[in-house]
Amino acid sequence: MSVQDYPIVSVRDLSKHYPLRSWWGGKASVFRAVEGVSFDIRPGETLGLVGESGSGKSTIGRAVTMLNPPTSGTIAFEGTDLAKLSAGAMRKMRARIQTVFQDPYAALNPRMSAGDYVAEAFKLHRRDMRGPERREAVAAMFERVGLDPRFMGRYPHQFSGGQRQRICIARAIALKPSFIVADEPIAALDVSIQAQVVNLLQDLQDEMGLSYLFISHDLRMVRYLCHRVAVLWRGRIVELAEADALYEDPRHPYTRRLLAAVPVPHPAEERARLAARDLAGHNEPPDGPLTEVAPGHWVALPTGQHA
Repeated sequence: MSVQDYPIVSVRDLSKHYPLRSWWGGKASVFRAVEGVSFDIRPGETLGLVGESGSGKSTIGRAVTMLNPPTSGTIAFEGTDLAKLSAGAMRKMRARIQTVFQDPYAALNPRMSAGDYVAEAFKLHRRDMRGPERREAVAAMFERVGLDPRFMGRYPHQFSGGQRQRICIARAIALKPSFIVADEPIAALDVSIQAQVVNLLQDLQDEMGLSYLFISHDLRMVRYLCHRVAVLWRGRIVELAEADALYEDPRHPYTRRLLAAVPVPHPAEERARLAARDLAGHNEPPDGPLTEVAPGHWVALPTGQHA
């Protein structure tokens, strides 16, 4: 599907801080999990968010969906500032904004059948829908994600990991959202199943015009799925570019370090190419604003570094 120029999601200066308890009368402090993050996601686009564990990826995902509201900054969805919505208005907005989590087993209620889990979305947001109509809609969602509707009465423990994630995706798309945050949606799955789930997400995007924030540490899958990629380091975006440009010409030392750690078919050749780049300064925090070093390619370089 073609990607439009205007943003469906616009995040500006998003920060998330957590107070740290002081011990023995010490001075209280603040943990800055995310600081000053800005990005746009356009209709039909997948923006990849990558970084090491603890870099703040999931924190951003939860903040963008207002599951864990930010400390400061703005999150506009289809032109509406989510932070200014009442609880009731935000509840209605959630029909348009959905999340697929990393662990499908944890996301599912073990005491609820798979069909009831998907049907719950209709019960909450489509109260005009009656039982038979709702059951037909759930069956259609099962078929759409590649599951047999005859399995609707089964419980989570009766499915494989890949099937459970398909159930979660079925619920996420049930209300025809515009935007989905996919937070490590394949990390808990076998390698043989990961590509199937990613292909399903792509197919749904083409059919429904979905926009994704795809959070992952799997850099190979990110390049395959995402239109653009934002690299997160210590709660800040240090590089943002079209996927091919970022992978073929990484500008920030931390991005180069990440890519150098990716297993490749010909490691000697690929690692030699990356090792030839200057990796100095990767232990220093980014201290400059994002600067456009090439069309659509933004980098926050440490002091003294040049693109």
